Amino acid sequence: MLTKISQEKRATVISSTVAAILTLIKFVIGIMSGSVAVLASAVDSILDLFVSIFNYFAISNSEKPADQYFNYGRGKIEALASVIEGTIITISGLYLLYEAIHKYLTGGVSQYADISIMVMIVSLIITTALVIYLNKVAKDTNNMVIKADALHYKTDVFSNGAVLISLIAVYFTNLEIIDIIVGGGISIYIIYSAYELIKDGVLVLLDRALEDDLIKEINKILDNEIEINDHHFLKTRAAGNVNFVDVHLVFDCVISLLDAHRVSDNIEEKIMNLDKTREWVINIHLDPYDDSDANIAAHCPTPIILQH
Repeated sequence: MLTKISQEKRATVISSTVAAILTLIKFVIGIMSGSVAVLASAVDSILDLFVSIFNYFAISNSEKPADQYFNYGRGKIEALASVIEGTIITISGLYLLYEAIHKYLTGGVSQYADISIMVMIVSLIITTALVIYLNKVAKDTNNMVIKADALHYKTDVFSNGAVLISLIAVYFTNLEIIDIIVGGGISIYIIYSAYELIKDGVLVLLDRALEDDLIKEINKILDNEIEINDHHFLKTRAAGNVNFVDVHLVFDCVISLLDAHRVSDNIEEKIMNLDKTREWVINIHLDPYDDSDANIAAHCPTPIILQH
């Protein structure tokens, strides 16, 4: 049975192969036909190929264990990959917008409409199947790179559908403006879709906290633990497939270290059970009194200093 890691790598290999096939077909037909819409789809597939290959190496590196140089692992490379991928998609969208404007200004005419239509039908079917597969892998692994891959192939489904409709419309009406409008529209949609990829990647690189609902569940676990007096300094972040949690727990002064450690282990287990699809690194600081700025000695009396 495939492990989670091998499933992620396999997904990038499959998406790279599909992108390579579609790139070859669309690029040849796009140049032959002179259709901006088909050429736009071809350029997008070329970028898909490079992005999918990059994703494979990103995942391979993010899976490497922590070492003396990267004490917390390389999980953030997935976020970096998402930012780079979003940037590449944005550049491709700008290029396609340029091609649409150029065709409008030069009065270009599309050819081989019948072959182009068949190519786009095949492309639409293959891409739809790939999106279904990638969505399943993304759901199983919660991997940011696979989610990004699934998202940009999902945009391909919509763009391929739009290209197909435009080719059919041009075939029956001979109105090249339809091809120009669709090609330009696809480019704008591609740029818009890249925004979420870049934003999510940047937020992870900036150590954004975990989702609000997850933080509420963590606070609920801490609030319901009867063997601690209080908790504070809760901090969370995520990198790759790992959630990081830091928190201070306030115990009674008289509790033994063994008992405090037992309580902490129990809390860690409850937090980890909130999402078993991800790994957790939980760092709990044990306080014999409240050392927060608000009340530094709420649970332990001030020690008496004897004068000699």
